[in-house]
Amino acid sequence: MSQNQAAPTSKPDAVDPSLRWIDIHLHLNMLKTDADAALASAASQGVTRVITIGTEPKDHPLVLDWAARRFPQVACTLGVHPHEATLWSKEVRQFIFDHRQAKGLVAVGEIGLDYYYNNSPQDVQIAAFREQMQLAEELDLPVQIHTRDADADTAKILREYSGRVRGLLHCFTSSAELAREALDCGFDLSFSGVVTFKNAQALREVVREVPLDRLHVETDAPFLAPVPKRGQSNVPEFVLHTAQAVAELKSVTLAELSRQTLANASRLFTRLGS
Repeated sequence: MSQNQAAPTSKPDAVDPSLRWIDIHLHLNMLKTDADAALASAASQGVTRVITIGTEPKDHPLVLDWAARRFPQVACTLGVHPHEATLWSKEVRQFIFDHRQAKGLVAVGEIGLDYYYNNSPQDVQIAAFREQMQLAEELDLPVQIHTRDADADTAKILREYSGRVRGLLHCFTSSAELAREALDCGFDLSFSGVVTFKNAQALREVVREVPLDRLHVETDAPFLAPVPKRGQSNVPEFVLHTAQAVAELKSVTLAELSRQTLANASRLFTRLGS
């Protein structure tokens, strides 16, 4: 797509009640609206499953409770985000290990590297990332990876764990080169509302390259609301706008994208269930 071409319309077709969607990555505990209401509204639009993300020790008990007891449509992950890498410890590792069989737990995450903000020192981020990849391998769980302005080190660690750990790079906004590296290493890519932004031409080209059976959609709610909801607090039902944009870029129907993304999620997150 040239710099002058327009972004996809990201205006969902009339809701088809037969279509089902999963929001592969959101932060339910950070929503600006009531979680019960947000999930009910999402379900009315076909978003019947979500994965809420554990990012630091203090939110781990909460996401576990929501996935195991409060919301049957919610699964969760446990991990330490690169912003909070200084909080990674033997005790946190042990907590995740002890809850490895918890109902609703489907992945280790959100883990990775963020050199844009550098809220934690880079060497600490790298150490925490590697140790959580090792834990995921030990537990035979997939990972959800965050990467920003850290392509070289992310690619290096992906290569180290290629064939040993499966997972996805969530809210992918990095280079086409890192996308190809991740795919070659066996990792999937997930796209958020950023793909609908006017200045995201390069990212839309990446979406076109990613095989349909290696692709996911997400909100990262409450962040990064897609066009035409940009500027609002994101909620899980807005994943439909991202799905519409991705379907246009992949030249497939929403029905085909729905089927494929659900199949991709079931393949990757084997504990997700129906």
